[in-house]
Amino acid sequence: MTSLYDTIRHFAAFRALTSPDKRSSHHLAEIPAFGSDPGNLAGWVFVPDTIRCDPPLVVGLHACTQSAASYDGGSHWAQLAADLGFIVLYQQRRQNNSNLCFNWFEPSDIRRDSGEALSIRHMIETICINHNVDSRQVFITGLSAGGAMADVMLSSYPEISSAGAIIGGLPYGVVASSVPHALEHMRGVGLPSGATLSGMVHRASAHAGPWPAVSLWQGSKDRTVAEANAYALVDQWLGVHGLSPSSSKSSLDSSHHTTRWSDSTGFVPVEFHSIDGMGHDTPIDERGGFGSAGPFMLDVGVSSTAEIARSWNLTPSIAVDRSADAVQTFPLKPQGVPATGIQDIIEKAFRSAGLCADPK
Repeated sequence: MTSLYDTIRHFAAFRALTSPDKRSSHHLAEIPAFGSDPGNLAGWVFVPDTIRCDPPLVVGLHACTQSAASYDGGSHWAQLAADLGFIVLYQQRRQNNSNLCFNWFEPSDIRRDSGEALSIRHMIETICINHNVDSRQVFITGLSAGGAMADVMLSSYPEISSAGAIIGGLPYGVVASSVPHALEHMRGVGLPSGATLSGMVHRASAHAGPWPAVSLWQGSKDRTVAEANAYALVDQWLGVHGLSPSSSKSSLDSSHHTTRWSDSTGFVPVEFHSIDGMGHDTPIDERGGFGSAGPFMLDVGVSSTAEIARSWNLTPSIAVDRSADAVQTFPLKPQGVPATGIQDIIEKAFRSAGLCADPK
């Protein structure tokens, strides 16, 4: 009997062949009002024609230079939402940041009840009320600067989401007092210790737990946000969940390495996905119909959208078993940034951080 997963893949693959537009083919409606907006953001929401009772909500935070439509057109979150009946929310506008970046490096934008973080919180609350969202199924994901802001939301407002996914992002609490300081962090230089980063999360709110589960994604050839940031994120959330680094089990599927850390019950609150050879991108799978290649969207035969949705149980019949029954263990080792091409790395990093404009 054909599984729901197979059916979804067939529909997705058909749409991928018949819709060449890389921007979202789904209608993203701007949110007219959502309370105070200290972060000067705008929000766009996708609500499918057929929706679940008490639907889940996925909050997507895009990278610099991306728009809500282009991020959705590459990641296909709205496509999956249309198939499965959940809601998707996007943010940011050029009037706030000329490069459409989230201001992950500004202390006033990442504190609880302040700046962009509070604006996003108000949008989430508005969508939850207007559409009877299941408060136990609010999820946050993001790429690059959006990945860093996703970690901000998981840290500053841990009570509002049960899980999150960070792709090519930076850990919460890594702020910048200057342009060179921001660049250093993106290159993985001067990052705080894991214990310090975990302490920052604990101090970001009065939350006592339970804490959101996190799925972390990183390309091994990322020259914009160095791999060291992914390992710092792992350390941050292992500390938050009180997990030992030695509790990991890992698997290898071609170029896709997955490492999971389990608690005493077998549940996996932290998982790390490393894609060999991938740069500063969202991994997608065009052949499977989950994603469209484009800027910051790389077809590697692995759909982070589908894998993340499974880990969040948005697709019950294809949900990931989040127990640690992996097949192989391998050491998790950060890799340094090569000495060649430093000027290119600096220029790309500045643009990705929204700290300088793209060249005309």
